[in-house]
Amino acid sequence: SGESGAGKTESTKLLLQHIMNLCKGNSQLEQQILQVNPLLEAFGNAQTVMNDNSSRFGKYIQLRFQKNTVRGAKLSEYLLEKSRVVQQDTGERNFHIFYYMFAGLSSEEKEMYGLLDPSLYRYISGRFGTQDVAQRWKQKYQEVCNALDMVGFQEQEQVDMQAILAGVLSLGNVTFEPEERNGSVKVSEASRGWLKAAAVINVLRQLVCCVPCPPWSPSVSCCCLCADARDSIAKVAYGRVFGWIVCKINELLAENVDPEVELSEIGILDIFGFENFAVNRFEQLCINLANEQLQHFFNHHIFQMEQAAYKEEELPWETITFNNNEPILNLLLAKPLGLLSLLDEQSAFPQATDKTLVDKLNSSFKGNLHFQPGRGRVLGFSIIHYAGKVQYTAGGFLEKNRDTLPANVRGLFINSITPLLSLLFTGKSLFLLWLAGLLIFRCPRQHSLMMLMEKMYSANPHFVRCIKPNSQKEPGVVDSQVVLLQLRYNGLLETIRIRRDGFSWRPSFEEFAER
Repeated sequence: SGESGAGKTESTKLLLQHIMNLCKGNSQLEQQILQVNPLLEAFGNAQTVMNDNSSRFGKYIQLRFQKNTVRGAKLSEYLLEKSRVVQQDTGERNFHIFYYMFAGLSSEEKEMYGLLDPSLYRYISGRFGTQDVAQRWKQKYQEVCNALDMVGFQEQEQVDMQAILAGVLSLGNVTFEPEERNGSVKVSEASRGWLKAAAVINVLRQLVCCVPCPPWSPSVSCCCLCADARDSIAKVAYGRVFGWIVCKINELLAENVDPEVELSEIGILDIFGFENFAVNRFEQLCINLANEQLQHFFNHHIFQMEQAAYKEEELPWETITFNNNEPILNLLLAKPLGLLSLLDEQSAFPQATDKTLVDKLNSSFKGNLHFQPGRGRVLGFSIIHYAGKVQYTAGGFLEKNRDTLPANVRGLFINSITPLLSLLFTGKSLFLLWLAGLLIFRCPRQHSLMMLMEKMYSANPHFVRCIKPNSQKEPGVVDSQVVLLQLRYNGLLETIRIRRDGFSWRPSFEEFAER
């Protein structure tokens, strides 16, 4: 754990390499496990203002062993930031894979996928990069292709996957305009070429039929409804591709041993770090909630359980106090009056707006030391997290929490001319994604985090705390104030004290007597 950009993903890769090096067993399986990380980084990481290779999802890698040999692995993913597919803030980029494709595909392949100059695409904000950057992306694209081959993806599956990604980009350029004769909405004349290029998704052609326009609604509102549905389709398509990749990885890395054989396990959690941007949205709230839960988990093991053991043993011990973040978790998670419960309640009301949500939060948490109403004209609120105060912009909270797709659009996906896209929306595929914990129909954010914490509390944890040396993303520079702030809010100064004053060696009675 640690801040965004502190080195969690790099530490995870080094730890995996070290464990695989110690195993020296099934060399092909070990190589496949090592290839999972670059593959997931391409599809799940992106450049942010805090980190050029920021994980926009959480992953839990379970390595399964028989004696000292790795026999299989399983991957779980949490809270992919799908909204990044359709919108990025200044100084940020979309997921890496889109840029890798533009840099790595040949002219013939780009023509096959209907890809034009990258500066034309709205979903990547018309930004590409310098020649040096493009060359590096080209190498990364080759690494992704090698990883897909190594892990075991078939050639046609890879083609279909890239066709869907190209279709998503073209989808973003489709715009809408009012139909003059009857007041309905149609695809604008200027974007009909993009509609044709997005035909691999085979959904937008009937999209305007799927978004009902109330008779009292102005055509401008209908255009916005169609644009929202377009973006929903793009997010869902990308999210399903990502989930399918994880499912496929798990199929290929599953252990092939007798069910009676008992396997031991090492799990590694690499999750997005605490974030505080100039503009913080629903995604940052979810990310920071996960970090609050991990901090509480850390406190529980390092301070509460440790000192309870000393008390039980009747050892002379002066209690060490620590910054307990339980009141913040209560603010966020309490039922029925916690922030997320109120968000779900408002999401269930069709007439509710982001403003009614903020009004509800302001009245419910008046006087709470960890909540502050928004100031000025920006609709929002602030939360005093364990790592500091974060101001959240409430725009889009309800829509993102609902995470809905027009009901009759799913049938259009099933009838797609791209076999993989059709597969991702059929009953069997949805069932497999659900079994893997990758598809949750109701409250995905809460259910996903709950599953993660259940895994954590059932394990014997070791904590790797990553410290960010400076805020400028510069190598070889240590800003002592930046480091000290992290040591303080992570509870590491208290941790050092409990480790120094506590009892680090705990032999069993038999071990002690024998010694």
